[in-house]
Amino acid sequence: MWELVTHPSNLIFSVCICLMLLLGILELILLLLGGGSQGFLEQFLPDDLSNTQHAEIGIDADQSIFTQVLDWLYLGRVPLFVWLIIFLTIYGLTGFIIQSIFHHFTAHFFSAWIIAPACLFLSMPLVRYSALIIARILPQDESTAIYSEELIGRTAVIILGEAKINSPAQAKVEDQFGQTHYVLVEPEQDEIFTQGQSLVLTQRTKIGFQAIIL
Repeated sequence: MWELVTHPSNLIFSVCICLMLLLGILELILLLLGGGSQGFLEQFLPDDLSNTQHAEIGIDADQSIFTQVLDWLYLGRVPLFVWLIIFLTIYGLTGFIIQSIFHHFTAHFFSAWIIAPACLFLSMPLVRYSALIIARILPQDESTAIYSEELIGRTAVIILGEAKINSPAQAKVEDQFGQTHYVLVEPEQDEIFTQGQSLVLTQRTKIGFQAIIL
């Protein structure tokens, strides 16, 4: 075990785990002193990302690829300090687990130049889903703002025009807070939706949603 932790190929993972522990101790000290690091760390998030916590459904309209990647990782949806703890923990443990398994069968370790970027790639989905779970557990500020994906699965009614593939019509849909949203809807299959028809939203598109007949 000690060889696993101290081997040069695993140094980056050891640093991640140590940094995670140090951040935890630092946060504990700050909390005891009546403060915290979260407000300080949040300022390093891009403005268009940090504002998404309080944005209405239109937030998906114009986002850079970089911002979309950060949003996919749930940065801005959980406190940045918490996200860093999640990332450091998962990245470090992923590296140790892979290196341990490889060493068990070969008595060697992957080169740091190979394992470090590989683990970064492999750990990102785990970081995302862990952050998603934490975001649902942590108490949030009272807000009726939602992400557009939260409307998927809800019933919408066509209120203006006819909807065809690549030719959406306007529909209204209520969210979990009882608020009405007006969205563009087109059929998922080759069919036509007419005014007054009830639909189920199935997935997002670049400009609105696809739907199927209820």
